[in-house]
Amino acid sequence: MSKKVEDYVLSIPDFPEPGIIFRDITSVIGDPDGLKLSIDEMAGEVKDIEFDAVVGLESRGFIFGMPIAYNLHKAFIPIRKKGKLPRETVSMKYDLEYGQAEIEVHKDDIKPGMKVVLVDDLIATGGTLEAAAKLIEELGATVERIVCLLELKGLNGREKLDKYDVRSVISYEGK
Repeated sequence: MSKKVEDYVLSIPDFPEPGIIFRDITSVIGDPDGLKLSIDEMAGEVKDIEFDAVVGLESRGFIFGMPIAYNLHKAFIPIRKKGKLPRETVSMKYDLEYGQAEIEVHKDDIKPGMKVVLVDDLIATGGTLEAAAKLIEELGATVERIVCLLELKGLNGREKLDKYDVRSVISYEGK
């Protein structure tokens, strides 16, 4: 019997606080079969659409986005935390549970009319993915699809992303 990606995810109860079940993806990427299966499953979510580039969110979106881009012979564009990119950037602030964060992309990496796939490891509250999608659109590109390995449905991240075609390989009901 062949394994599924979720068979490689370790669930750690009461981390980082009581009542939370932490879904650990390091057990997925730390196993050659789990890593291959996760990349193949995520890449399978974009085989039916036309797009120009994979955009990955720092840092775990890099882990999954880069091999997807490589395997599909697409460009890879990183979106990073503020202050990490050397050329002219465009940034977007977004709210966190406590405070704000800011992400940025090189202004010339995303061109008007581009079609991109946005990749990250996790859909939680949806705030970072929403900010990244807005940043991409501000530069004149379109988000053809958002693809993540995991989704925590209890955090309602899909509500912030309801105007996008969102796919996740594994969905967990809770937080």
